[in-house]
Amino acid sequence: MEHDELDAAADDWLIGKAQSGDVDAYEVLVRRHRNRIYRIALRMLANPHDAEDVAQDVVIQLWTALAGFAGEGAFTTWLYRIVVNRCLNVVRQRPPSRPILDSDHPPTVGADDEVVARQRSAATLRAIGSLPPDLRAVFVLQQIEGLSYQEVATILDVSEATVRGRLYRARRHLLDTLRSWS
Repeated sequence: MEHDELDAAADDWLIGKAQSGDVDAYEVLVRRHRNRIYRIALRMLANPHDAEDVAQDVVIQLWTALAGFAGEGAFTTWLYRIVVNRCLNVVRQRPPSRPILDSDHPPTVGADDEVVARQRSAATLRAIGSLPPDLRAVFVLQQIEGLSYQEVATILDVSEATVRGRLYRARRHLLDTLRSWS
C-alpha cells in the first residue's frame, strides 16, 4: 500500500470509530489534520488570529459534521471544503480592505538577503490575501497545497474549466501586484 492509501485507510478507520462516539479516535483524527486545517486557513485569510479561530471552529464543527460524512469521497476533500467555506464566510464578513500598492513596501536598498527575503515573503502573503475570495481559494488549494484541478473543482463545487480560469486570473493579479519585487 502507498503512503496516501495508508493515510486514507487510517482516516477511514478513525472516522468510523468517531462516528460511533469514540472521542479518542476523533482527537487522533483532528491531530492528524490540525496543521493542514490551520495552514489552509492562514493562506486563505492571511491573518494568524483569524486562521486560528477558523481552525478551532472547524475542529468543533467537525465532531457534529462527521455524522453526515458518508465516505463517498475522500475525507480530505470533504475537510478542505469545510475549511475553505468557513474561510470564505469570514472573508465575506470582513470590511473591505484597501489594495496593496507597489509603493507600499518597496525593497530596501542595501538590506541583507534575509531582510529582503522576509519582505518579499510578507509582500507575497499580502498579495495572496488581496485576491478576491474565489481566486484565493483556487490559488491556495492548487498552487500552494498542490491539489489537482479535479480535486479543487470537487472541493469548490465548480468545473475544472472554472478552476483553470480562476487560477489564471489569480496568477495575473499576483504578477501585477508583485511586479516591483522582480
